[in-house]
Amino acid sequence: MFDLNGALQRFAGKIALENILAAAVTLAVCMAAARLLLKLARRLLDRTKLEERIRRYILMLLKLLLYTLTVVFTAGSLGINMTSLVALLSVGSLGVTLAAEDVLGNVAGGLVILSSHPFVIGDFIESGGVSGTVEEISLNHTKLTTPDGLTALLPNKELAASKVINYTALGRRRIVWKMSAAYGAPTEDVKAACLRAAEATEHILPDPPPAVYLTAFAESGVEFTVYCWAAAEDFWTTQFALAENLRAEFARAGVEIPYNKLDVHIQKD
Repeated sequence: MFDLNGALQRFAGKIALENILAAAVTLAVCMAAARLLLKLARRLLDRTKLEERIRRYILMLLKLLLYTLTVVFTAGSLGINMTSLVALLSVGSLGVTLAAEDVLGNVAGGLVILSSHPFVIGDFIESGGVSGTVEEISLNHTKLTTPDGLTALLPNKELAASKVINYTALGRRRIVWKMSAAYGAPTEDVKAACLRAAEATEHILPDPPPAVYLTAFAESGVEFTVYCWAAAEDFWTTQFALAENLRAEFARAGVEIPYNKLDVHIQKD
């Protein structure tokens, strides 16, 4: 049966007094150097344009590295075989890296997002078929609130490597609304009704001005597309208000909104 107390006593007997003193001095010097380096790194990072969270993460990683080196140097001063310890740390770090590959990838993606600023909290973005307002950006994931009130967590590893559409970055969004008119309605009358509907809609920006184009000849009618701009925060309400005004203006101008029709002809023998 293994005698733990005996093993500890034999190990303590091998450690000479001078090794203990050398280890104490090494520990004190390493701790002082670590504090000095951390203080210098903090000052250098404060002069950069990095976000507070990125600076905090860098300092945390630097502190972990310095304290690890302190343990290694102190253990070496005690006469412990550092070759085995370094090998053990290498194997352990490799195992942790392989086990946490996805986590580390997300952390790297989070640092890329926080440093490159493709979007910030409050922006409305779309990526991988998911769209929503950015509520939180952490090292592991980015939290979105979708228009229907759901919470979506996007891994930063995939988000940093995929296409991201930021609808808020420019401060305005373009509204594109398609309307159909009967073939008997004059083109100029339909375009004039669409422009009046756009002018009557609140929050539509005057520059660039609204525009209407004939874009397609469908089976039951002619398709017109209305283009206009609104501030990013007013996009949804402005788009719905425009749709209501278009219907009202079509009715006021006597423009028929067509629907699918089926003509049946009966032929007698």
